[in-house]
Amino acid sequence: MLLSHGSSLFQPPIERYEGEYCSKTNLKPFTNHLKRNGFTFTRKNDVVPYKRDRYSCFTRYYQPPATELLPPVTVDPDDVHAGIGILHFFEEKNIFVTGATGLLGKVLVEKMVRSTPVGKIYLLIKAKDREAAFHRMENEIIYSELFTCVKEKYGKGFVREKLIPIVGDICEPNLGMDSESIDVVRKNVHVIIQSAANTTFNERYDVIFNTNVIAPQRLMRFAKTCNKLQLFTHVSTAYVNEGEGIILEKPLIMGDNAEGVDVADEISLLLKSSTINLNSDYAATKFFKNLGQQRAKLYGWSTTYQLSKGMGEMVLNEIRGDIPLLIIRPSIVESCYKQPFPGWIQGYRMFDPLAISYGKGVLPACFGNPEAPLDLIPVDLVANTMIAAIAKHGSKSLAQSQPQPNVYHVASSVLNPLTYSDAFEYLYQYFNATPLVEPSNIANIKFFDNFDELSKYTKEEIFRCNRAVGEGRKVIRGCNAKVEYAQQLCKIYEFAGFFKAR
Repeated sequence: MLLSHGSSLFQPPIERYEGEYCSKTNLKPFTNHLKRNGFTFTRKNDVVPYKRDRYSCFTRYYQPPATELLPPVTVDPDDVHAGIGILHFFEEKNIFVTGATGLLGKVLVEKMVRSTPVGKIYLLIKAKDREAAFHRMENEIIYSELFTCVKEKYGKGFVREKLIPIVGDICEPNLGMDSESIDVVRKNVHVIIQSAANTTFNERYDVIFNTNVIAPQRLMRFAKTCNKLQLFTHVSTAYVNEGEGIILEKPLIMGDNAEGVDVADEISLLLKSSTINLNSDYAATKFFKNLGQQRAKLYGWSTTYQLSKGMGEMVLNEIRGDIPLLIIRPSIVESCYKQPFPGWIQGYRMFDPLAISYGKGVLPACFGNPEAPLDLIPVDLVANTMIAAIAKHGSKSLAQSQPQPNVYHVASSVLNPLTYSDAFEYLYQYFNATPLVEPSNIANIKFFDNFDELSKYTKEEIFRCNRAVGEGRKVIRGCNAKVEYAQQLCKIYEFAGFFKAR
């Protein structure tokens, strides 16, 4: 969901569906996409949402201009007015991507195929064999509606030629690749993009440590063996930052944060913890989740996820040697703003649980500061930033002349802030106009900075709203479950509700 500057959920910005992204003669894939996602057509050029139990993507599209695609632009790398030189850099460059089936990875791959003269894109895909990896690539990537426009522009065959599935797993030795795949990647790849991650805020410490700290380290060691590598790109999060006010784009150095976190100490702790005799999987999960939360609080972070991503950055910087390292730190990544079409998102993620729970009347209160910025950033803008930064810092001469690593924040809270109170006001207007549940009982949300007061208010409101249903045991159990869920949700998102950095 995008809440853009100067618009609300009632009054979305008018966006144009450019001829550059889909051919003039065949808009059927786009209109089918809209119909599948809850739109009906009233007038010739209007698209309007109707009620449905998930988000609507708002847009008004226009027929593409009479002119078809412009001829490709040639860029002179010596021309100081030519900009970064994205097209020149990506020409016939081979890219190795982890996390390509995730939200950001998928949008990034689509953008590179559609808008750059990239060579081959090798996709590390978790699968039992090559055939399974190929089918997963086709089903989850090529046949995704996100790729409708690029297939319209170039055809399925072209996309299949660009994308090469590689069987593997970043959590396994040698990235789970066989010797043939290792040889192919080592010989051909110019840029590595590490976007695979575990994004569960309160995940088990041992599980998230393996994915977000050890796996990037394993990938960097592999990168050092690649013959043509020009850049290693790592996707982190803006929430690795600590402190207040505007945070500059500086790398995290091992031991430099307030409490002096050291990855080696955490590995030792996890090894010792693994020898503890725990009676069941439930007991082990509870122990390691609590351990992660304790370690995060000790080192000044709010969640295990933030701690793991911070350590992931530190360990990459520690072991990179002479490998140029680019770190991208997006804030809360949400649906596409514009490309390849507005409103596309994969899954139920990021801010969505808060928004949907509020729309269903399960979240009458929020744990946070109403004036804190809800730092949303559309996923296509993150992909655009990554492509531009890769082109800029992938140049060997530039990489050798600049200090490493290079860090980019991709966020909205400094130049175009959206506060929590504004976001929920937009949601209040939207859900009262297009309710998720009938009858609609959505009221303006209340903010609390005391969790006990929030819990008391939440319980009172949920029971009040369900009083008309009855007072039987089943109703009471359902209300108690809703109260517990709302409390857990508020705790999970506490880090964003009270985040003081920009």
